Amino acid sequence: MPPSNIERDLQRLEADLKQLEAEYNMFFSGRLPKPPWETRSRVEAIVKQMDRAYIQNTGDRFRFQTLQSRFATFIELWDRGMRAREEGRSGPFPQKKPVGRQERGNDKVMHVASFSDPLREMDKLHDLYDSLVEARRAAGEEAVPFHKFADLVKTQVKKLKTGGGAEVAFRVAVKDGKVNFTARAMKGGSEKS
Repeated sequence: MPPSNIERDLQRLEADLKQLEAEYNMFFSGRLPKPPWETRSRVEAIVKQMDRAYIQNTGDRFRFQTLQSRFATFIELWDRGMRAREEGRSGPFPQKKPVGRQERGNDKVMHVASFSDPLREMDKLHDLYDSLVEARRAAGEEAVPFHKFADLVKTQVKKLKTGGGAEVAFRVAVKDGKVNFTARAMKGGSEKS
């Protein structure tokens, strides 16, 4: 006996709901660039259409109501996740970014530190060096000896402070798999290009 129209619609709704759930999971994990609005609209249309229809069979009606409540629960969860993401706080979907790292476009900022005299700020200098070594190792590059690194930082601070900066900010970032180490003069706490 072939399945009835209601059974076919329920099977389609179930398949589309699974697809929508998978797409939202991919979006929140960062594998999809934008939320799956088209799939969501399609599922919403099916739910509305079936909600208006008369379902005579009690089993089919129960199955539809279960799918409908599951869809409503997912919508609430996804909307909460979107709101949290827009507000910049952690929501129901954890971000898998290491602590202390932030992304700028396709840059992964590993460490930022500012110096006015690197020889008197050795703890900060060692932290900056450690993050650079870690980033270079992750990118498959060799580590720079500490004394060369310290000389470079000292030279950059001296050079950029003569240009009128109060402090010099250094940034270790990874962009397109390559490590970037940049320095910028800061005037009164704001960066100067």
